[in-house]
Amino acid sequence: MSKPIPATAPLADTVLEQRIARLTPRLAAAKKAIHSVIIGQEAVVADCLTTILAGGHFLIVGLPGLGKTRLVETLGIVLGLDEKRVQCTPDLMPADILGSEILTGDQDGKRHFTFVEGPIFAQLLMADEINRASPRTQSALLQAMQEYAVTVGGKTYALPRPFHVMATQNPLEQEGTYPLPEAQLDRFMLQIDIGYPSRDEERRMVTLTTGAAPPKAEKILTDADMLEAQDIIRQLPVGDSVVEAILTLVAAGRPEQSKLDLVQKHVSWAPGPRAAQSLMLACRARALLEGRYAPSVDDVLALAPAALKHRMALHYSARGAGVTLAQVIDKMIGEIR
Repeated sequence: MSKPIPATAPLADTVLEQRIARLTPRLAAAKKAIHSVIIGQEAVVADCLTTILAGGHFLIVGLPGLGKTRLVETLGIVLGLDEKRVQCTPDLMPADILGSEILTGDQDGKRHFTFVEGPIFAQLLMADEINRASPRTQSALLQAMQEYAVTVGGKTYALPRPFHVMATQNPLEQEGTYPLPEAQLDRFMLQIDIGYPSRDEERRMVTLTTGAAPPKAEKILTDADMLEAQDIIRQLPVGDSVVEAILTLVAAGRPEQSKLDLVQKHVSWAPGPRAAQSLMLACRARALLEGRYAPSVDDVLALAPAALKHRMALHYSARGAGVTLAQVIDKMIGEIR
């Protein structure tokens, strides 16, 4: 979940509209610049931008070779964010991500410890194949993702703003991996599934990326623009119908509160309040990305699977009954259609 942005005095509607009017053309230009490098994957790019605009972290699940690394590099360049990458392996240690204190000496011969920052001190951190890191290393990201700070040697160091973690996972290859605990999964605003491109998209991709001058990303926005967007999003008005839709959706996934027989029988881990918070921010961000002044129930319907699939788990009985998580979420969405 994203760190709360300090509250500001309520703005007049005209001022807020002016800020939105100035920002939305630049967001459209940024989206176009990303698609000049990332061929197709419109929904994936939109969800990634939505999460960053909302100030959150996202988990991308997809097979190797689908452009996950290329995507985060492009996002970093276009959005004007300092981007760094960590390749997770079983022998990766927390200090390899956070940084460490080293003993140094000065000209007077006195020795002291100096903190050397790790790659987490970036605005957009890619944790590639995060489930290949050991639980000890995975937990090193927990404080950073929630508190936007790291503690090393008893001292706390603030991370750059904005700060976003983009983690990737291979859904098939599970040998030698460590599944992420529920507490860490819940800190990702959205889980974004990336699949194969269409035939026409793959034709364009093969042609453009194997030529003498493959497309390159260009900077469109700055980190100041992203902070302004995140501030604007928290001031967008939200109608009661949207709030009720979010609350109804989340409650429909909890066996104790749901009226759905499928949920009562097969759900073992249900979405908590952070799911509702994530949906609220993501819906606002999606509206801003599309140039609208307020989110609608359609935004809730569109974002529900990405906000819920990593925040729910089924009993073993579900497998025997042939019930999938996608089917359960679809039934939950049906409660607000």
